[in-house]
Amino acid sequence: MLALFYVVAAAGQAEATIFSAVADIIFRSGNSVSAQANQTLAAVSMNSQNMALLEPKPEAEENSTKSDVDLAMVGGAAVLAEAGPLGTAADLTDAVPPTDQISVYTVRPGDNLSTIAQMYGVSVNTIRWANDLTKNSVIKEGQTLVILPVTGVRYTVKKGDTLASIVKKYGGDVDEIILYNGLEEGKGLIAGQVVIIPDGDYGVPAAKSPAAGTSTGGKYKGPSYPGYFMRPIVGGVRSQGIHGYNAVDLAAPYGTPVYAAASGKVILARPTGYNGGYGGYLVISHPNGTQTLYSHCSSLAVYSGQNVEKGDIVGYVGSTGRSTGNHLHFEVRGAANPF
Repeated sequence: MLALFYVVAAAGQAEATIFSAVADIIFRSGNSVSAQANQTLAAVSMNSQNMALLEPKPEAEENSTKSDVDLAMVGGAAVLAEAGPLGTAADLTDAVPPTDQISVYTVRPGDNLSTIAQMYGVSVNTIRWANDLTKNSVIKEGQTLVILPVTGVRYTVKKGDTLASIVKKYGGDVDEIILYNGLEEGKGLIAGQVVIIPDGDYGVPAAKSPAAGTSTGGKYKGPSYPGYFMRPIVGGVRSQGIHGYNAVDLAAPYGTPVYAAASGKVILARPTGYNGGYGGYLVISHPNGTQTLYSHCSSLAVYSGQNVEKGDIVGYVGSTGRSTGNHLHFEVRGAANPF
């Protein structure tokens, strides 16, 4: 029995002191265990059951792409989820700090669109719209979702309003409003109903869209990096100035090569799908903390995760998504658009 205790003690250093004490008692009493030793052993057993166990070192929390994240912007304010799990905006957990960057999120076990929307501070419809999801779509673990800012206007419908009258006043597109808000075509609006007008703008009606080669006045305020970005196409004309999310439209023939405006890493490449109106598009993240987006492409020449150099061909001009003609929709996020 004495040998048994020493074997156990050698196998578990954490309990060496306890078992050594018991072994000493046994040794002093000879080969038999005295009544006093029995009592001591019982006490030791009781105490060992009540001892606090060592806890494993906590692992670092999973990186949930809390950087490089964006919000849906409406008239200078985010289209945020209005309440958290407990009914208030303040109780949101695991929320991401607001930036103007596009984020790509990988679905984790237990995720749903509501929790992801709360995490990023956007509406569920913002995620659905940017990822070609319907109300019945089910997301799966490992699926990648684009968290995409949506510029526009959050509007409360008044008596007598129609989609046509709203678009006339705030811009945007009737079909986009129907798609984004999940409205039924041909069904009237209800007073008090809240709708989001993608690409809408207070005081900039669609009827006053800028003429070719003009600008809407530069809605985006941000740093300027002269010479950092090259023009993403050769030739062509600017068919629309700053609009949407700090974007310009550059009209060019179908198939015209599209070039990386600066070196960086392709964080998103979606060659097919409507994708919130972008059609075939890609996003490049640059070392200076900015992102550039190239959309309506007929096809892409890069893949997600690829590193590109300034001037590399990344795609070709087309008219995919919400587009009325061949052109490149070019956005700069995090800096002024030089074009």
